[in-house]
Amino acid sequence: MSSIVPAHGGLLKPLLVADKEKNTKLQQDAENLTKIILTSKEVSDVIMLAAGSFSPLEGFMCKDDYESVIKNMRLTSGILWPIPITLAISKETADRIDQGQRVALVDPESDEIIASMIVEGKFSYDKKTEAAGVFGTDDRAHPGVKKIYDQGEVYLGGSVEAYSEGQYPEKYPEYATPAQTRAIFEEKGWNTIAAFQTRNPLHRSHEYLTKVALEVCDGVFIHPIVGKLKDDDIPADIRMKCYKVLLENYYPQNHTVLKVYPMEMRYGGPKEAVLHAIIRQNFGCSHIIIGRDHAGVGNYYGAFEAQDIFDRFTDGELAIKPLKLDWTFWCYKCGGMASMKTCPHSKEDRCLISGTKLRDMLSQGILPPAEFSRPEVLKILMDYYRSLDS
Repeated sequence: MSSIVPAHGGLLKPLLVADKEKNTKLQQDAENLTKIILTSKEVSDVIMLAAGSFSPLEGFMCKDDYESVIKNMRLTSGILWPIPITLAISKETADRIDQGQRVALVDPESDEIIASMIVEGKFSYDKKTEAAGVFGTDDRAHPGVKKIYDQGEVYLGGSVEAYSEGQYPEKYPEYATPAQTRAIFEEKGWNTIAAFQTRNPLHRSHEYLTKVALEVCDGVFIHPIVGKLKDDDIPADIRMKCYKVLLENYYPQNHTVLKVYPMEMRYGGPKEAVLHAIIRQNFGCSHIIIGRDHAGVGNYYGAFEAQDIFDRFTDGELAIKPLKLDWTFWCYKCGGMASMKTCPHSKEDRCLISGTKLRDMLSQGILPPAEFSRPEVLKILMDYYRSLDS
């Protein structure tokens, strides 16, 4: 019997039609349905549903679940869920769709029907209420809030039947579903697995956090997000080069797994940290590393709010456990990596470089110090930023 943690809600629920012949026929039949053109976020959410990454969800949320998640961080079933998973359309489109109707969901980039959905609910919502409830702010400058204000005025909810995983299996050899990573962990004989969520290249602090986790777990699961990010974030293909060169040179191969997943970042701070935890539980992880300002953006969240939110849940609501780790850095006096908890020295003795400062240095052709990141990673980033100027 497997000792790997159960899926969230007890059962992994991939929504992709597995039978290839049936899948092809259903996708062809869907050509005759009313078509809904998805946003990039909704495309990535369909793919997450297809893989079972959003288990126990079976589609986009209807009104009761949507409102319960906003108010209570729970589905109406009582299962913990922090951020609504929704499909927005315009009022004009909503007027042409009836409850009980099956509609086709289209990826605008490929013009492919990637899923169909039975419309079980159609409802209006208050954008300001959702923004404040999910992100703790209704400021349009917040990237997650802006997406809410920019989307349609009506939500469609209902069960989804998925036909495609989009570009990801072909574009990323490292793409894997929860069922596949669980099989990998089983084969390796791992019982405890620490997940590391990232949207950035790994620097020395990230490396330190993952290796601290590796001291107490059987393996570490480096799991970068490759869905759409902010314009100033490093592109996925450049980040993948950084991850690979770092893992090849500085990590034990028999205790490390690198895979990617396609969700689009919400930049939701504490609540997105919980969503990241639920997703990694579905992928088979027993722990998730939660460091400083996890999934944050700007100054919207406190440095450790994403850790504190886990204290609000009762035993059994999450099988995965947070590894709450402090702000880490290179200390010149300590002569190595340290954290706020372990280092007695002053900030003048520490190599502290923010993501913004790093981008500024690289864009100006200034090489960050080796105490901040490995030379192989810095070379890849320097080459990338030089290419932007050429």
